[in-house]
Amino acid sequence: MRLILLGPPGAGKGTQAQRLVEKHGIPQLSTGDMLRAAVKAETDVGKRAKAVMDAGELVSDDIVNAIVSERIDAPDCANGFILDGYPRTLAQADAVQEMLDAKGIGLDIAIELVVDDKALVGRIVKRAEEALAAGQPVRKDDNPVVFEERLREYYKKTAPLIGYYHAKGLLKGVDGMNDMDTVTTQIGRLLDDVASKN
Repeated sequence: MRLILLGPPGAGKGTQAQRLVEKHGIPQLSTGDMLRAAVKAETDVGKRAKAVMDAGELVSDDIVNAIVSERIDAPDCANGFILDGYPRTLAQADAVQEMLDAKGIGLDIAIELVVDDKALVGRIVKRAEEALAAGQPVRKDDNPVVFEERLREYYKKTAPLIGYYHAKGLLKGVDGMNDMDTVTTQIGRLLDDVASKN
């Protein structure tokens, strides 16, 4: 099962990805983790990424795409993978499509966690309050001002992917405002449906 999770920050993609990893035994491919792993392993593309990061610059799409391509070739991706936080832009989505076409594989489904923005901000405020009450540090992203900026960035750059995957007939939506277990069940039904057609 090869899938992508879409939705704004705070929608619960990370939680659902982890549950899918446990249930299906397929890896969650997070670009941050992959970059760090490639740098640590000193692969060719990892060395290129390290040079860029050491210079304090952002890693280019070309490097990220190469790292994702390299990671998808790893044995643990043979039965599938979950793309998390990537692609973020239409240009990256096109690159992913070309990369998978070249490998003779395709995405099975793109799942959008549909959420209400105002309620999301409320969730973030509540999470910050709970962390403080428990004497835990508040995540940097759990600041409403920072969070709203991330939401704007999401709608500007990443939200167009919803139309992109809809046009390819891959998009399915689940109500991300439900409790976590209900969302997990909804995603499970979608994946069962895809599996039954393959």
